[in-house]
Amino acid sequence: EVSGDTPRTRALDLGCSVGRTSFELARWFQHVDGIDFSARFISAAAELQERGKIRYHLTTEGELGDYFIADTTEMGLDDVDTSRIRFTQGDACNLKPMFNDYDLVFAGNLIDRLNNPAQFLDMIHERIRPGGILVITSPYTWLEEYTPRQNWLGGIRENGEALDTYTGLQRALSKHFEEVRPPVDLPFVIRETARKYQHTVAQCTVWRHKTL
Repeated sequence: EVSGDTPRTRALDLGCSVGRTSFELARWFQHVDGIDFSARFISAAAELQERGKIRYHLTTEGELGDYFIADTTEMGLDDVDTSRIRFTQGDACNLKPMFNDYDLVFAGNLIDRLNNPAQFLDMIHERIRPGGILVITSPYTWLEEYTPRQNWLGGIRENGEALDTYTGLQRALSKHFEEVRPPVDLPFVIRETARKYQHTVAQCTVWRHKTL
């Protein structure tokens, strides 16, 4: 939907986790790169790509849990050409030169887990074709465990004034991008145990790389 009339040749899924979004992008794009810092996540994504199935464990309580099978057919992905996807372990703030010339970059729940999100936002235009799309989702849960406080994009006071992350994003991206549409909230749920779940609301913003 957000791609509109732009080409759908190459897409980059940054912070791809175990690959679901990369699989979905492969419906529309001729080539998809899925990159995550976690080698374990990339290994799981590659196994799902190769075998179409993967066994995983869910905690029920304490040390107890059950095993399940994730199946691409059951997820409605059996019509996706998975050979279009390349999964790679990597650092979003230190991408190799080969990862460039994208029509769309998706950074899903990534920026508040980077050591230096401003550095990432300052360079990401170099990886996107003019007119290409950048999609960012994040719940803006800034934690010093992941990001030093001085590197937070928002959730802070600056010169005595409150600075939220959406404003910080606009400031960081305005030089090379224009905002395509108003932000959209995307709720999601993560199971921790059989009786405990995280309910989170990410904000989705969409940006177009300005043409010269």
